[in-house]
Amino acid sequence: MDIQVNKVSSEEELEKVFEIRRVVFVEEQNCPPELEWENEDVSIHFLATADAVPCGACRWRKTENGYKLERFAVLKEFRGKGIGYKLVETILKDLPQNANPIYLNAQLDAMPLYAKFGFVAEGPQFEEAGIQHFKMVKQ
Repeated sequence: MDIQVNKVSSEEELEKVFEIRRVVFVEEQNCPPELEWENEDVSIHFLATADAVPCGACRWRKTENGYKLERFAVLKEFRGKGIGYKLVETILKDLPQNANPIYLNAQLDAMPLYAKFGFVAEGPQFEEAGIQHFKMVKQ
């Protein structure tokens, strides 16, 4: 399977990102839609494809607390194929060289993936959009 992750450069690609996130977060995980669509204009978006089929998405943005990686989503039928790994790998390479700190809010089942890239849980477990998370910071 040919997995590609590219920075979004067109409105058409951004629509594909939003559709993947809608399916994963709003439909599958029952996240409130109004929480899903925020900070889009200040984020750098990425689209993953497997054999040219859109299958994953993520984004990063600069916040007052550092560089936040967000909205990692892989369509159900594409999970377990290394797409999440490729998304994290690509987004980290895209960050400015002096990006620090780098952090994310990880759903519990995604924590082992982020740990492979040096992210460590920090602080207490919390709920976001009805799903348990830990803040993780890149060491």
